[in-house]
Amino acid sequence: MADFVTEDWRQGGFGLYLHWPFCAAKCPYCDFNSHVSREIDQKRWLRAYLSELDRYAAELPERVLTSVFFGGGTPSLMDPEVVHGVLDRIRQLWPQANDLEVTLEANPGSVEAGRFHDYAQAGVSRVSMGIQALNDRDLKRLGRIHSVEEARAAFDIARNQFERVSFDLIYARLDQTLEDWRAELKEALSMAIDHLSLYQLTIEQGTAFGDRYDRGLLRGLPEDDTSADMYAATQEICGAAGMEAYEVSNHAKPGAESRHNLIYWRYGDFIGIGPGAHGRITVDGQRMATDAERTPGKWLHAVEALAPLETRHPIDPLDQAGEYLMMGLRVSDGLDKSRYENMAGQPLNADKLRYLTEIGMIRETRHSVQVTEEGRMVLNAIIKELLVD
Repeated sequence: MADFVTEDWRQGGFGLYLHWPFCAAKCPYCDFNSHVSREIDQKRWLRAYLSELDRYAAELPERVLTSVFFGGGTPSLMDPEVVHGVLDRIRQLWPQANDLEVTLEANPGSVEAGRFHDYAQAGVSRVSMGIQALNDRDLKRLGRIHSVEEARAAFDIARNQFERVSFDLIYARLDQTLEDWRAELKEALSMAIDHLSLYQLTIEQGTAFGDRYDRGLLRGLPEDDTSADMYAATQEICGAAGMEAYEVSNHAKPGAESRHNLIYWRYGDFIGIGPGAHGRITVDGQRMATDAERTPGKWLHAVEALAPLETRHPIDPLDQAGEYLMMGLRVSDGLDKSRYENMAGQPLNADKLRYLTEIGMIRETRHSVQVTEEGRMVLNAIIKELLVD
């Protein structure tokens, strides 16, 4: 069992996440590690990223890399030379899968045809666009700096440059009705899309929306029943369009799933580089959680001093099993029972599995546990029920 656990990451693959912490503006709902800065020395940032890539490659050599993800922030504000430099160094440091997926997040307001052409030339194969809404009133309320017209133009540019394009939408927005959402989702599906990330608006502490909510100034949020109806409509409409949910919030045509995110959900290893980036890496048979310094300036200075500010802590097998449970139940493939048992040292509780099956929350096969469509609406409760005390 020990050998299985120490090499368990191979079940999920190996990826690399690189965080670009800068945005043109801070959205009021966003709790990501993003910052607005007037001046950015992009060549300096490139040198820091290359230094971190070298550091990790010395520790994790010869692994086959299956995905690279430029996240943020707004990575489409990166100079193409930075993306090119990072990907060139990655090619030198690790062998890559034949179907390596390289994703870059983009906001429509920062899209330029020439810049996208250069990203594609550098090796980016997939773009994930933060469109968020398809009407200008709601875009303004969400603090977005692009219009619907700009979003559609950016989408067309991306479609002409990249093999695959995804975009994000937020629902359960202020004053949004079920009919509004059904119409908007059908409009999105008409845009020759093969992947959609569809998130319910959540009010996070520490955001502008969170502050307004606490003061009783954020009005128009849908009732819980309406939000649940929007989720159900999402499954119905996307399913009819051939884009089933392969994860709680993600829909794709067969073969268009995000390979990078599947590494997370299938509990593989991934390097996290950049301010605030998280990682899960297995070194000498021990899986560890890594967390980088969040403040961009502090992160940059520390890397330049060859003393990166990063915390690491080992994850014991039982905690690994808990993390795998939380991630694995999100995807339609479900949780591999044998894999869980090898990590936890014990099987999932049979009585709890039987109960959750009887009430229609999960499906259990000989090898796996899958959450039903009804169960996905209460996924956190299911996870809590199955976690080992």
